[in-house]
Amino acid sequence: GPGQAAMYAGLQELGVANGEDLKETLTNCTEPLKAIEQFQTENGVLLPSLQSALPFLDLHGTPRLEFHQSVFDELREKLLERVSAIALEGKVEERYKKLEDLLEKSFSLVKMPSIQPVVMCVMKHLPKVPEKKLKLVMADKDLYKACAVEVKRQIWQDNQALFGDEVSPLLKQYILEKENILFSNDISVLHNFFSPSPKTRRQGEVVQKLTQMIGKNVKLYDMVLQFLRTLFLRTRNVHYCTLRAELLMSLHDLEISEICTVDPCHKFTWCLDACIREKFVDNKRARELQGFLDGVKKGQEQVLGDLSMILCDPFAINTLALSTIRHLQELVGQDTLPRESPDLLLLLRMLSLGQGAWDMIDSQVFKEPKMEVELITKFLPMLMSFVVDDHTFNVDQKLPSEEKGPIPYPSTIPEAFTKFLQENRIACEIGLYYILHITKQRNKNALLRLLPALVETFSDLAFSDIFLHLLTGNLTLLGDEFALEEFCTSLFDGFFLTACSRKENVHRHVLRLLLHLHHKVAPTKLESLQKALEPTKQSGEAVKELYNQLTEKLELRKPSPAEVTETPSMELPLPTVPTPASR
Repeated sequence: GPGQAAMYAGLQELGVANGEDLKETLTNCTEPLKAIEQFQTENGVLLPSLQSALPFLDLHGTPRLEFHQSVFDELREKLLERVSAIALEGKVEERYKKLEDLLEKSFSLVKMPSIQPVVMCVMKHLPKVPEKKLKLVMADKDLYKACAVEVKRQIWQDNQALFGDEVSPLLKQYILEKENILFSNDISVLHNFFSPSPKTRRQGEVVQKLTQMIGKNVKLYDMVLQFLRTLFLRTRNVHYCTLRAELLMSLHDLEISEICTVDPCHKFTWCLDACIREKFVDNKRARELQGFLDGVKKGQEQVLGDLSMILCDPFAINTLALSTIRHLQELVGQDTLPRESPDLLLLLRMLSLGQGAWDMIDSQVFKEPKMEVELITKFLPMLMSFVVDDHTFNVDQKLPSEEKGPIPYPSTIPEAFTKFLQENRIACEIGLYYILHITKQRNKNALLRLLPALVETFSDLAFSDIFLHLLTGNLTLLGDEFALEEFCTSLFDGFFLTACSRKENVHRHVLRLLLHLHHKVAPTKLESLQKALEPTKQSGEAVKELYNQLTEKLELRKPSPAEVTETPSMELPLPTVPTPASR
């Protein structure tokens, strides 16, 4: 049948008899048995020592096919070993000449399943497979699939569209994985989006596959970077910036100097990677990073576009922002102003460059963004004054109170603070990290004081997934405060619910938080929240799913009518409270 024909495709060109020839011989002969014997002799394994052994195998009922097959498999293994050996021995030109001759002879059999591995092996070891052969492979889906990645690279480097088709599903998968972590149902302050080390992240499936596809091919590496830039521009999704850095560092781990030495961001990224690992920019590395930025020469400004993308990676921003908050606290202790700290100014310079990545790549104007003086002279001192307010309040609490009574915590915020958060991107980023910091310190007073400033922020940053992911995690430390009506009203009505109806992601994060903390929330408040968070017709699947999970949990908590009469309303049994140990 046609399947058989395909199996032996190409044999005739090589002057090797196939099934068709046997059929022809038998059709035109007088003595079929003699003809078969003759065909076997002419086309069998030509080893004199075998002539006597074959009838012996026949006696044992071993079919000739089985015998030929095993000889064939053995020979193919030997041949594959030999090809791999040829690829490593002798002078370069000679060994490739040998392999090219072998490819010329064997390529017509590439469709034979039994021979295909040998042909593929020869191509895999050729640094330049002849153009004509590549085109034939490309035109045949099955052959293309069967190819080694070494051969595919040669095809891809001149076919950006085909390479794009291979890379695109991986990039989609990467973004999806990131979003799944941000929306994960496990809310914890210890294990969050930023917990995995850079080394661990680079072991991820997508980064590994891309690294494998690129090999040492600079052209393919450049194509992937081009895809990432284009997608970042199209979507503003910062996870593409993370992948840009992870890919470079993955090639760095494998010591692929062919690529690392030509990527002008390599040393900068390597140094920043060490800071991200420590979640802090120390003084020595700060000097090094500054050296790279100051060293950008006239005519090479385009590298700033790449550096800005590396700095726009959320893991880089996280590290720079955490370091900024730490520096501000140290400055309070040293009684130093922000403008007198070169380290702090460098952190701000890198934050600006990172936050300006999209605009720079979009406009193709490669110069560092201007730093707003007021950020340094007004906004940061204001944050420092908040730190001082906390110190003062804490000291006051410890002093024996005279007749004057306890000093209340300052409840107002300077109007300028709110304005900065609305109008200045860097101020907003640092302000949000300060709020994460006080929440992590379980500083309820400071949180309630600053929350109103978050309702309107620069480009809605306070409702971005990364911030809400971190905030919900940190809020678990204030779990006991959720029993207080006033705290819940400030947090939910005053902040979360202001955006729930217009922002699906906020709706999801609030539901995540309640799934985790519902047993801590004041019962009357819980009821009104359940109403307020009910999905609408427009709500997506994720919101509906979370809401159903929450409803189920709350159903389980409802006491049976018998219990209600005996238990005062405030002390309902809470069967679902996790004990700290089991969390």
